[in-house]
Amino acid sequence: MNRNSVVTFGESLLRLTSPGFERFLQTPNFTAVFGGAEANVAVALSSFGMDATYVTVLPENNPIADAAVAELRRFGVDTSQITRSKGRLGTYYMELGADHRAGRVVYDREYSAMALARPGDIRWDSVFDGARWFHTTGITPAISASAADLSLEAMRAARKKGLTVSFDLNYRRSLWKWGKSAQEVLTEMIAATDILLANEEHLRMILGKDGLVGARAVADQALTAHANLKAVAISLRESPDAGRHSWSACLNNRQEFLTSRRYDITHIVDRIGAGDAFAAGLIYGWTNLDSRQAALEFAVAASCLKHSIPGDFCRATVEEVHALLAGGTQGRISR
Repeated sequence: MNRNSVVTFGESLLRLTSPGFERFLQTPNFTAVFGGAEANVAVALSSFGMDATYVTVLPENNPIADAAVAELRRFGVDTSQITRSKGRLGTYYMELGADHRAGRVVYDREYSAMALARPGDIRWDSVFDGARWFHTTGITPAISASAADLSLEAMRAARKKGLTVSFDLNYRRSLWKWGKSAQEVLTEMIAATDILLANEEHLRMILGKDGLVGARAVADQALTAHANLKAVAISLRESPDAGRHSWSACLNNRQEFLTSRRYDITHIVDRIGAGDAFAAGLIYGWTNLDSRQAALEFAVAASCLKHSIPGDFCRATVEEVHALLAGGTQGRISR
């Protein structure tokens, strides 16, 4: 494994989307693609030219799971550390929003191979050998107690091995049904994190500081509460309707508080995976660019481009992100 490689860990999912802007089963068709937050990050990093290894647990003897692995390989993601076990492939259904009708996601993830996975199922010392960075999110620990324990085991093993650990809070209210509260579990995971990513609302909730106002105050509180954190990045989204959002972010790295350019996105194609593109962009910028401000700007621009790409995966290149940063937004055809 290349010393600059990034390892991501989480549940791989089959995504079934109703066509166009139709409601669920308005017509009896779905478009099938693969996704999952941590897979999305690995694909984006690979598209940016970094070595990315994706770790997950998939069902054994399952041709749909085989297709998911093949799709990751097509993007250059290292799938050699994927474990095959009993269970099923997690699925989610997506209904795209339009105008003032919000989009909807329905999860079907109980008894998936990842939900059944337990600590000890993955040899983390081998997985992290030679790697530089580990990234995971708060989605996988939401699906079961054992998956939460496995996620925390991974983060602690990565820190012990000397990797930088980034953690995207990614709170999903509808998934937290197995017993412990999201606040209890995610707080424990933040304690094993170097770089925390979140949106303002969810981070405020996990911190138990509903009275805090403003992203800077929330980031400051997270850094105060968790001495282990080196930086907190907060994405900022305003959504007047389903097709028009403004998108920006801020970063507090204990030395300075940075804010990014704001993008007004007026014709959203697909917002799923935009936060994962932000995470991948921040990891890329953190390890390849010459300043934290440049890293933040790259992350926000990459995420902005993802809003124009159907499916979970961000298929933008480094050159396209830099073109947007340089003002290449005229909509001309590149020939």
